[in-house]
Amino acid sequence: MRPVLIGDVQAAALALAALPVAARDAALDRMFARAAAADRFRKRLGRVHPAWGDGTLAAAARAGAGSRRAAAEAFLCDPRYLDGLLRVLGRLAARRGIAPPVLPL
Repeated sequence: MRPVLIGDVQAAALALAALPVAARDAALDRMFARAAAADRFRKRLGRVHPAWGDGTLAAAARAGAGSRRAAAEAFLCDPRYLDGLLRVLGRLAARRGIAPPVLPL
């Protein structure tokens, strides 16, 4: 998977926000797996993957949205978007061996 930028995080969070809570972790797993596979495809063949894009998390998130239409942007007060952001950032932190902070409620 290509290096993750803030736009990748936002695109993935928006795609997750459009899903039921119970489906979000599996969808995030698919996004990460598809981004990694698309990046390997791009490196090997010199072109973007026809379904999963250029190896970025954003391209994989948009490709995985399918018939669901993710919003173009969301407010930070939207609980579905915040949940998506936390899931994506938590996954990125875990991949780097960083324990996510415990947030007070």
